[in-house]
Amino acid sequence: MKIGVLALQGAFLDHKKVLERCGVEVVHVRLPEHLEEVQGIIIPGGESTTIGKLMIDFGLKGILTEKIEAGMPVFGTCAGMILLAKNIYETDQPRLGIMDITVKRNAFGRQVDSFEAMVNIPVLGNVFPAVFIRAPYIMEIEPNVSILAEFDGKIVMARQGNILACAFHPELTNDDRIHQYFISMIKEVRSYS
Repeated sequence: MKIGVLALQGAFLDHKKVLERCGVEVVHVRLPEHLEEVQGIIIPGGESTTIGKLMIDFGLKGILTEKIEAGMPVFGTCAGMILLAKNIYETDQPRLGIMDITVKRNAFGRQVDSFEAMVNIPVLGNVFPAVFIRAPYIMEIEPNVSILAEFDGKIVMARQGNILACAFHPELTNDDRIHQYFISMIKEVRSYS
């Protein structure tokens, strides 16, 4: 199995380390042809406006949207979640816009307000040590979106079919369960194709 990590800006190296710990081959996705090699992709945290503009500049936005809409699993963390959202509160910045959610950027505060908290994620069996850095949260979801985790009354992790998104940074912990969950999503798709 090969999983791509969008490597235009942000925390892509940390995701690479976790995926390699999980025994997966990793492809740094910077150009459209890199998508031909992978069965799934992670969009990392970073600066969502910058990543969105770079996706356009590198010719990735259209083909990435097509592949995800055709069923390729995608996992967006923090900025990645923002880029997946159909609606971003009070901004019209570039995005993929393929997940039926509305997100609010920097919703838990600025960089200095970063924190770690134990978040209950039932699909993982119990709590997860979530690292929130300038984190967004999901304000609204459509009925086809499943809430996987909430923190402080706010939605911080959700799934819509082949799309997984979380507001925090699982790649900054030693707990690989969310990445393993994403790997299992890819295996589900591969078993039907």
